[in-house]
Amino acid sequence: MLEPRFAHIRDWIFDLDNCLYPASAGLFALIDERMGAYIQRLMDVDLVEAKRIQKAHFHEHGTTLAGLMKEHDVDPHHFLDEVHDIPLDRIEANPKLAAGLARLPGRKFVFTNGDAPYARRVLEAIGVHVYFDELHDIHASDLRPKPDPHGYELLLGRYGIDPKAAVLVEDMAQNLKPAKALGMTTVWVDNGSERGAHLAQDGHVDFVIADVGDWLEDILGDDNDD
Repeated sequence: MLEPRFAHIRDWIFDLDNCLYPASAGLFALIDERMGAYIQRLMDVDLVEAKRIQKAHFHEHGTTLAGLMKEHDVDPHHFLDEVHDIPLDRIEANPKLAAGLARLPGRKFVFTNGDAPYARRVLEAIGVHVYFDELHDIHASDLRPKPDPHGYELLLGRYGIDPKAAVLVEDMAQNLKPAKALGMTTVWVDNGSERGAHLAQDGHVDFVIADVGDWLEDILGDDNDD
């Protein structure tokens, strides 16, 4: 039986990177490397300067892509294709997460600042792609990344989601702020993501967890209780 604190939830919304798989997998380090190389080529700078520019955009604009688009008119499709062209051998299948998602009542969504082709590859590598009803990527958010409220509003409107009956699960605490303002229940996955704890103390985090699979197991209880 579902834990009473979540009994009203009809729609479950999950971030992807460093959320449905652990930040310790280091997958984002590979993407980081490709971002740095992309900026090196784009601006004809050395790697140290490229990393400085990359992180400046990440901290100021929420994603490196958002900053590159705004300040350097970068083609988002070209950028995303380049930086997501990585092997996924660091990602392992997660039977516990799959079992939890399979038992979870209601609709399941992925809401990511990445693009759909990359997200689908990752979901397949984890072994959970079949459990999600819809995927809302950066293009579906009009290339305005979380925590810009625009993408959240598009997600709710597109799928008829009542925010008061929805939960957002995120490794970036700042990305929960717009969700809480809309009326969602918020769950922060505190697992060591870069800048993951930024704004975590601002009062918009309802629950703090360390692992999504473990959390689903906890709130769903024993199979015999269903």
